[in-house]
Amino acid sequence: MWVQARCGLERRSVIALVAVLALAASLAVQHFWAGRVQPVRAPEVVRAAASHGDEARSGADGPGATVAAGPGAAGSPGAEIVVDVGGKVREPGVHRLPAGSRVADALRAAGGVRPGTDTDGLNQARFLVDGEQVIVGAPPGAAAPAPAVGSGGAGPGGAPTAPVSLNTATLEQLDTLPGVGPVLAQHIIDHRTRHGGFRSVDELRDVNGIGDRRFADLRNLVRP
Repeated sequence: MWVQARCGLERRSVIALVAVLALAASLAVQHFWAGRVQPVRAPEVVRAAASHGDEARSGADGPGATVAAGPGAAGSPGAEIVVDVGGKVREPGVHRLPAGSRVADALRAAGGVRPGTDTDGLNQARFLVDGEQVIVGAPPGAAAPAPAVGSGGAGPGGAPTAPVSLNTATLEQLDTLPGVGPVLAQHIIDHRTRHGGFRSVDELRDVNGIGDRRFADLRNLVRP
């Protein structure tokens, strides 16, 4: 009535104006509601790919960073390795150690070295490989299955007198193999560290610098 009296409009015109204003307000509210920010759910394929990427990154940061940490470190948290410690230790036998342990850790697990035992030829800082044997105090010329104690010596011609263990041999011991110099010996050790050791002699083919001909010369002189 106020609009009708103020503007001199008829009742019918006032009703039409109110209807137009109501429609405009309704359209404005609808436009505002449709333009609001809404959460968007990623498609299943995208979420699955993201989950796979997170797993891959966690695997690389854990065995990688673990790779640099040494053999066996690539395992999951709480992983173990089993080693056989023999020779002149107080508690010889099979011992379970955390992955990434060193020879010094194996000696402590075996109760320590017996008094008077010479350990000059034993590299106590070397990383252990699952399933290996550590012999303490073995004679220098003995053919023991663990060259880490210096028992895998070379014969008069410079070639090893017994198969050299790819998993435990030192750089000097690998250097005694025919056609293997210090550089290639280091490549073998680097490959061993990155992959947690050799599971078979055939994996020697994957080492940088070893072709088919050199592998044929070495396959009977080495063991995992």
